[in-house]
Amino acid sequence: MKLTGSMILLGLIAVFMVGCGGGAPETTEEKQLSTLPDWYINVPQDANYLYAAATATSKDMQLAVDKAKQQARVDVASQLDVKIKGLTKKFDEEVGLNEDSELLASFTQASKSVVSTTLQGSRVEKQEILTEGSMFRAYVLMQLPWGEARAEMLKKIKDSQNLYTRFRASQAFEELDKEVEEYENWKKEQGY
Repeated sequence: MKLTGSMILLGLIAVFMVGCGGGAPETTEEKQLSTLPDWYINVPQDANYLYAAATATSKDMQLAVDKAKQQARVDVASQLDVKIKGLTKKFDEEVGLNEDSELLASFTQASKSVVSTTLQGSRVEKQEILTEGSMFRAYVLMQLPWGEARAEMLKKIKDSQNLYTRFRASQAFEELDKEVEEYENWKKEQGY
């Protein structure tokens, strides 16, 4: 059998295609990374809105969505108001003398974040649901109009200031009443 130019070309193409297709199979993590929504990796930035992206899994599709929404709302809320408590402990001790000494060290760090705020106007901007075996994975992008959030924060500050002012006023009147009562008692003791 005599090889022609086209047969040689077809043979080279076949070898090339087999060589290109023989790479390592894609891992589960690589598959997950390739299916991530762009808005999840690059959360939008906008002067008028606060955004947070979250993901969650569940065997129940709606539960996966609800869990992702909740986490996204917590992330948005933490952009508005978050209280952080932290504890750091460090202990160093050197035991022994000169070259025989030994340095013992211990370091512990813990932190806790608490978020407590009301989100008015938050909504799901984007949502994607994928399957991973028998599980559902939900991706959610939560959006909060910053103007509304800013107005709500200012309202809280104003309400707090009004409440504090009323408290201080009532406290001042109580002090005044107490001083007047003490003065009246003093006058009685003096015979006025």
